[in-house]
Amino acid sequence: MNPVTGPAIILRCLAYGEADRIVTFLSRDHGLLKGFARSARTSRKRFGAALEPLAETVLCWRQPQRGTLVDLQEAEGGNLHLELRRDLEVVALASYGCELVEGLCAEEQPCPEVFAVVRAFLAYLDTQPATPETRLLMELRLLSLSGYAPHLTNCCRCGGPLGEQTVPLDIPGGALCRRCAASDHTPSISLPTLGSLARSLRTRPTLFAGFRFSPRTLEEAGILVSLLLRHHLQTLPKSLSLLTPDRS
Repeated sequence: MNPVTGPAIILRCLAYGEADRIVTFLSRDHGLLKGFARSARTSRKRFGAALEPLAETVLCWRQPQRGTLVDLQEAEGGNLHLELRRDLEVVALASYGCELVEGLCAEEQPCPEVFAVVRAFLAYLDTQPATPETRLLMELRLLSLSGYAPHLTNCCRCGGPLGEQTVPLDIPGGALCRRCAASDHTPSISLPTLGSLARSLRTRPTLFAGFRFSPRTLEEAGILVSLLLRHHLQTLPKSLSLLTPDRS
């Protein structure tokens, strides 16, 4: 079978046996994949440091004759994103973004938009601090591109206007009008926060610079996103506990 070559971002790497590695990566053209890299820990010629998590590289692989792991052949050049490893908080946020990709995206489903967002996210963290805005934008965009975007500007059940300043929530649907709200115990969010989130999703997905949200928006949006991720993810990312504030 002919080899496949294309840009990829390394999401996770697991040592296997004495010399091999199992690699989870996001391919620009082929989506989320897992591969087996023979002798990756001893052969610097074929892979070098390109299989380290967060690295952006060009991978070459063959489709498996059996099983689900592609057969990784080599890695060519790339960006190891060494700059973002300068600070634990920045590394934690970058790792968290990669874990979200693995948890939200279906395997072997091409999604070049997700690849572009993750690439821009890592490039931004090369020079910028790990801010709450950067984290929130990454979470919202990955939820949206994975098909899990909540309704933010109208009722997720009847499609009607929201109207009230305090808006009840339905998870995973999104905002509710008062008529459709199930009970007074439904979690709620302010209308200005919903507006801010809706506007942020209408901007270019690869843009992370220039965003500032109020403390109230960050707090309420954090609650909404945490509820959505708990609903859609089988397990929460391990790196979540390293982030400040920890919304786990």
